[in-house]
Amino acid sequence: MAVSKDILLEGIRTGAELTTKQQFRLTMLLCGPAIVAQLASVLLQFIDASMVGSLGANPSASIGLIATTTWLFGGFLFAACQGFSVQVAHLIGANDFKAARQVLRESLTSCIGLSLTLALIGVAISPFLPHWLGGSEDIAADASSYFFIYSLSLPFMQITWLGGTMLQCSGNMKLPSILDVVMCLMDVIFNFFLIFPTREVTVLGMDITMPGAGLGVTGAALGTGLAMAITAGIMMWCVLVRSPQLNLRQDRGSFRPSAKCLKNALGISGPMWLQNVAMRGAHIAGTIIVAPLGAVAIAANNFAITAEALCYMPGFGMADAATTLVGQSLGAAREKLARSFSRITLLSGMAMMTILAAVMFLFAPQIMSILSNDASVIELGAQVLRIEAFAETLYAASIVAYGSCVGAGDTMIPSILNFTTMWIVRIGLALILTPKMGLLGYWIPMCIELNIRGILFLLRIRGRGWMKKALVGGLQIK
Repeated sequence: MAVSKDILLEGIRTGAELTTKQQFRLTMLLCGPAIVAQLASVLLQFIDASMVGSLGANPSASIGLIATTTWLFGGFLFAACQGFSVQVAHLIGANDFKAARQVLRESLTSCIGLSLTLALIGVAISPFLPHWLGGSEDIAADASSYFFIYSLSLPFMQITWLGGTMLQCSGNMKLPSILDVVMCLMDVIFNFFLIFPTREVTVLGMDITMPGAGLGVTGAALGTGLAMAITAGIMMWCVLVRSPQLNLRQDRGSFRPSAKCLKNALGISGPMWLQNVAMRGAHIAGTIIVAPLGAVAIAANNFAITAEALCYMPGFGMADAATTLVGQSLGAAREKLARSFSRITLLSGMAMMTILAAVMFLFAPQIMSILSNDASVIELGAQVLRIEAFAETLYAASIVAYGSCVGAGDTMIPSILNFTTMWIVRIGLALILTPKMGLLGYWIPMCIELNIRGILFLLRIRGRGWMKKALVGGLQIK
């Protein structure tokens, strides 16, 4: 009879010996829902991209233009979640559930405050952002509208992600993934009515008048924002009321952030914020490099990035599992077990992404045709996807290894590695090649950079430095 996930997680905390088979089983039990959550997130991008893509190249380009800036803002929010949820993973690993709940309380105040600040900044810059990024007048208005609504939804995004990471670090991967799928379905429904105008559709041979707001790009932003807001409320109820480990009805505590908790959070999130600025800044620089190539190149670039997400979603799902398993293992002062989980997640993630890379290479035109009906966009996007397929195996190594490092609270060196490869290799080569080769000259450097990054992370994870300390009581791993 197979041992359940909860019993295996309890085994980490209580010092029970876990066989390699049991470790692999626990890894798969945790990464499965995490991959589903990643799939839902990718589908969310596909939905917006394909629905807007049906309107033409310019609406697609308007979203593609500001996509990198939305990643920058979202990166700040996600890093803040990690700063607190990793502490929760360590405390749960140490069997200190009361302290874990106190970290949760303090995270709510801190993260909501951050998201409101970023929302105000986003609203303020939304009229000017498309022009700063080099966008033409024919796409600037839609891009501004999308980013304005996106900015207003940031607090809901923060709450959704905070709730999801807290549940994941407690070992509950299934519920966040279910809610992400529900959010995806809601986004489809909202977009269906908000993007397109009132129109005649044929259902089972009958002509039906389907109402619609006809808001185009603005409707896509509203649909996603509404879906996110509803999901945020449900996610918080699941964490604060229903979670066996984290529901706040079990004891009382202060919501005022303490110096110790903030220091630990900043120790994790601080380097991730710097990395976010550096890497998203590099993505924004990439947008500026690509923008002069025209609407077709911008749309193909954006759609190809969205399509590639199908390939790397197992890597990020495995990274989520690595963060939880490594975090709880180090919280229980079990270095050997943490290293074993790191190795299992790393090899599994690389294998999965290699298989999907082969699929992406073979079916690149078909994948792009889902996102756009523009032949030029499809052809160009398929070319760059096939280039990127040769980077996915080592890209997986960097993604999953980074997840293990985050679970250990080790974020400074990995952030330096990401910064160095992005700016020196990717942007440096792109500045030289893109003017000569067009969009191919941007994606070839991307492929080279991801391979170099993967090698550097493999070297990092081979040593012991990334596991040098856990956060619970300043515990030192020896």
